[in-house]
Amino acid sequence: MTSIITPYWKLKTKILFKLNRVNYSTFKTKGVPYIKIHKAGKIIIGKNFRMNNGFSGNVIGRQQRCIFNVKGKLEIKNNVGVSSLAIVCHKLIEIGNNVLIGGNVAIYDTDFHSLNFEERTAIPEVKTNVMSKEIIIEDNVFIGAHSLILKGVVIGRNSIVGAGSVVTKPIPPNEIWAGNPAKKIRSLTS
Repeated sequence: MTSIITPYWKLKTKILFKLNRVNYSTFKTKGVPYIKIHKAGKIIIGKNFRMNNGFSGNVIGRQQRCIFNVKGKLEIKNNVGVSSLAIVCHKLIEIGNNVLIGGNVAIYDTDFHSLNFEERTAIPEVKTNVMSKEIIIEDNVFIGAHSLILKGVVIGRNSIVGAGSVVTKPIPPNEIWAGNPAKKIRSLTS
C-alpha cells in the first residue's frame, strides 16, 4: 500500500509547491504539508529534502502535517530531514546542510503580536510593532522532538538541541543544549 500512496503524496506535494511558487530540487515525502506563502514570501528547498507529515512517517506518532507559513524568506539547504515541523517565517529562516529536525518542532522568527497591550487588544489588532528576527540553523545540526526555536537564534554547526527544549539565545558550534530555557549541557568532542 505504501508503494502506491508515496507517489500520490509526492505528486500532490509537487502541485502544492508549484501553486505556492516554492523553488525546490529533489525531495521525498510521506503525507502532504500545509503551505501558505504570502505575496512577498519565498521558499527555497535544496537537494534531498525529506519530510514526514503525520504519524505514518514517524515512530513518535506525530499527527500534524508539516506547516510552512512564510512572509519572508525560508531557505532549506541540502540533505535536510523534518517531521511534523511548524515554521512561521516573517523575516528570514535559514536551515543549513545535513540538518535533522525531530517531530513536532516549531521554529518562529516572530513574536506574532505586539508587546504593547493597547496594540495587542485593539480591534482589529495593530501589528505594526511586532518583533521579528532572523533564525540561522547551521550545517549538521540535530534538533530533538518537541523543541521550540525562537526569533534571533543562531544554532552553530554540529550542535544538538535536546528534545523539548526552548531555544531563546544563540548556541555556539559543537555543543549540546537542552532545557527550558535551553542551556549548555556540554561540548561535543571530535
